[in-house]
Amino acid sequence: MKLSKAQYDEIAQFLGQVQPTRQSLRKLKQKFPSQSQSTLLSIFSQEYQKQVKRTHAKHHTAEAVETYYQRYLNGVMKNAAAPVLLELANEVNFAPSLMARIVLERFLQEQEQAIPSKTLINSMLRDPSQIPDGVLANQVYQCTVNDCCYGPLVDCIKHAIGHEHEVLLREMLLEKNLSFIAEDQLRAKGYDKTPDFILEVPVAVEGHIIHWIESKASFGDESSHQAYLQDQFWSYWNRSLLTG
Repeated sequence: MKLSKAQYDEIAQFLGQVQPTRQSLRKLKQKFPSQSQSTLLSIFSQEYQKQVKRTHAKHHTAEAVETYYQRYLNGVMKNAAAPVLLELANEVNFAPSLMARIVLERFLQEQEQAIPSKTLINSMLRDPSQIPDGVLANQVYQCTVNDCCYGPLVDCIKHAIGHEHEVLLREMLLEKNLSFIAEDQLRAKGYDKTPDFILEVPVAVEGHIIHWIESKASFGDESSHQAYLQDQFWSYWNRSLLTG
């Protein structure tokens, strides 16, 4: 079903009053039962990412990093099995996976006496068994599996959903007997920035001529539309191949 601007604003306002947890997702579904789970989850994720971006800097000051690290050490010293990092992230209203990254990076700096590479950190976040401290490995794992919006698990899910939607779109185009050129074919010809599908014969939809289709398996609010316009869509528009 279509979502009006007023309905979207009501959902966004509600999300501004709750923490980004699975419990909040359940409350969201209960409050807006007419909206699909996927729509609510997408809006939930986007609104929380906006909040994280607004507060990101304050969580990465030297003082904040040291405070989080010391609280982690004190917490696991009292009870190593307790979800110390997860509870800390929820307390300061920060994404659990991002909190895990902060503490893991600080731990590695202390162990190696050097700033660890992003490649190493990303690898350990994807596979916490690589972390040379069992307690921290468990804490990082708890954060990644309980994070609804960030982290390697969420990235895999988003990638899978995006691929699924592209496959469904391809099947719909074939079903409608529409001739198209797919992104992989365009890349093989040397194009670096392309839509998912270019229609070889444009079609009219609700009075608009459609030359190409870009699949986005997420909710399109105003800010995301503007970002996509700047990062992708205008480049499609300006190329004669993609507009003719």
